[in-house]
This record gives sequence, structure tokens and C-alpha cells, in this order.
Amino acid sequence: MGFDESQQTDPLVVIRNGKEIILQAFNWESQKHDWWRNLDRKVPDIAKSGFTTAWLPPACQSLSPEGYLPQNLYSLNSSYGSEHLLKALLNKMNQYKVRAMADIVINHRVGTTQGHGGMYNRYDGIPLSWDEHAVTSCTGGRGNKSTGDNFNGVPNIDHTQSFVRKDLIDWMRWLRSSAGFQDFRFDFAKGYASKYVKEYIEGAKPIFSVGEYWDTCNYKGSYLDYNQDSHRQRIINWTDGTGQLSTAFDFTTKAILQEAVKGEFWRLRDSKGKPPGVIGWWPSRAVTFIDNHDTGSTQAHWPFPSRHIMEGYAYILTHPGIPSVFYDHFYDWGNSMHDQIVKLIDIRRHQGINSRSSIRILEAQPNLYAATIGEKVSMKIGDGSWCPAGKEWQLATSGHRYAVWQK
Repeated sequence: MGFDESQQTDPLVVIRNGKEIILQAFNWESQKHDWWRNLDRKVPDIAKSGFTTAWLPPACQSLSPEGYLPQNLYSLNSSYGSEHLLKALLNKMNQYKVRAMADIVINHRVGTTQGHGGMYNRYDGIPLSWDEHAVTSCTGGRGNKSTGDNFNGVPNIDHTQSFVRKDLIDWMRWLRSSAGFQDFRFDFAKGYASKYVKEYIEGAKPIFSVGEYWDTCNYKGSYLDYNQDSHRQRIINWTDGTGQLSTAFDFTTKAILQEAVKGEFWRLRDSKGKPPGVIGWWPSRAVTFIDNHDTGSTQAHWPFPSRHIMEGYAYILTHPGIPSVFYDHFYDWGNSMHDQIVKLIDIRRHQGINSRSSIRILEAQPNLYAATIGEKVSMKIGDGSWCPAGKEWQLATSGHRYAVWQK
């Protein structure tokens, strides 16, 4: 594939390096817009903007057009486009040195024929033609109990079965070797034990992986607690269970940051003086983000306040962790936002900020947050006035309620 071969065998090379910057390259409506062709046109811009990997929507045949109710995993014809168009896109991404991240939906799978109990829990007539033993007993199959939460309404895959795991590893290897995906995003990671993710990563050897372990934060009514330590600990426990081979989305940081920008910036320093999300405890495994296809887009389950999007990006693109930018903000919210995000990515790259960079939080007041990262970048968000002390600091970029300086 033209990439450094050593990366192919060790899933920790890229994590150790800590320089990843991810683009989520779709939203909830993308399947309506000839998506593989659309992205194909954008590859040069994605590469030039500094993204190392682009997370693509689920590429397999699915009962729902968005791709999250997969059936025939070996068919790469989906509502996003044909297998031919997908492979052309992946080939172009490879030429431009942007890795393609596959959305791995293996918690559940829609059956083709009725079996045990009259449920559609058999997979006759398509590759991976499993019977009811591949489906958990909690969702109408003859398999074992689930090792995680149920995704209701469809058969949930029983990962305790060795034939299931073997077939899934073969499929993931095929996504790597035949289709040309290099990175994995594990959908609904709460649905099955993280030790299986470890097995899948060891078996298929993606270059980089991230899990969606989306857990509810600690609230009192609708008020978000200041202390989210138990929330971030659960995400860390999941990552630990993968043998530390996978990163995880930092839902803790999203939750706190979107409350903080409304005039509660004190939230952005925990009781030990560290960032309060997963990035405060294990930044090399934390993928930070502002919104995704679930929280934002037309689903808008838990959207970041729209007037504060750039403050959010000023935070995640200067801070430790692995930042991820959402397609809508980058391509649909106007050229100005696109260019402001690119400028922040530029500063991150040129100042050598990585997932493990040091951070000193200097202010965390109701209307002001300020920090110095890697001793090379200083930033502030909020409407309080602040600038770093010392002649060596120069303003690198600024916008509505944010500013970034560099040495």
C-alpha cells in the first residue's frame, strides 16, 4: 500500500507517535449525496489540511441506508456508492497519504431468514452464513448471554463463539488487504467485551483504532456534575481491556467542554489541576471531538452549542489527545470556519503538539480559560481578556472568543 511496512505489524506505532488528526468524513445524511464521489473530490483538500486519517461511514450492505444495520458484510455496495467507487476513493486517499478508517459495526447484524423463535436470526444465502448460535440468547438467538449492553430490535452477535470471532477476523483482514482500509472505528463498543476488540486488532492489525464507548455522564437532573472521574474511568477501563491497543472517543471532554463554553470555564480544570476529560488521565488513548453523526448533524442528540464551535476547536486542536474534526463544521459551515480550523491544525503540526504534550492550565474562571501546551503554544477561550507573559509569545491566530499564541 506504499506505507511503511513496520506500521502494518504493530498497532502501537501510530499511537506512540501521537500525531494523528482525524476527519469524520460524513454525517447522518451523507447516504443521500453520492458520497464516495463527493469525498473523492475532497481528498486533495483533506490531505493538504493536515488530516492523517478520514473516518468513512459503514461501507457494507445494510438494511438502514446509514449503514448501521449491516447484513452482508462482504458486499461493499451501499447507499454511499458502489464498491467500484469506494475502491477508487480508497486508492486516491492512499496516493495522498490519508488513511481510510472503516466503521466496524459488529455488535449486531440483521438476519436473512427466520430461525429459532420465528426471529430473523439466521444468515442463510450470504457470506458468513451463521445460524442462531451466532446470536445472543438475550436477543432471540441460541448463543450465550451478551458480554455487554444490548442494541435493541436486531440480533446481537455472540462474540463468545470462536467461529464468530474467526469469521470476523477474516472479514476485517479482508477489509485491510482487499478493500484498502487501514484504520478501524468500533461502533457501539459497549455492546461486547473489550477483550474481543483486543483479539480483533491483533488479528487484523489495523494501523490505528478507536472505540465508541458512549456512556452517560454524571448528572444531577439536567445539571452536569463538575466531577466526571467515574465517567472517564469507565472509558479508560474499556481501553485497558483492549490491551491498550485501541484509543477511545473522549465523551467526557465533549460533555464538559460544551457546558464550559456557556460561561462555566471553571469546569475545564479538575480537582488535581488537570484537564477533566480522558485527556487529563490518558491522553495518548483519547480521541477528542466536538460533534459526530449522532450528537450533531440532523440527529442532534447532544449537539455542541453552535455559537461556540470555534472555541471548542481551539481547545481540542491545541490540547493533548487525538483531535477529530466533524465533516459538517469543516465543509458545510462556510469557508471561514474551514480556514480557521486549518490554521489551528497548522499551528498544532508546526509546534509539534502531540497526544502526550504537557499542559499547564493557567486560568479556569467562569468567563475565561487559558493554558500553555508543550511550552510552545498558549491559548485562551471565553470573553475574559488574557495573554501570555513574555516577549517571546506571538499571536498565531484568533477568532470569536479564542486566541492562540506561539513561540
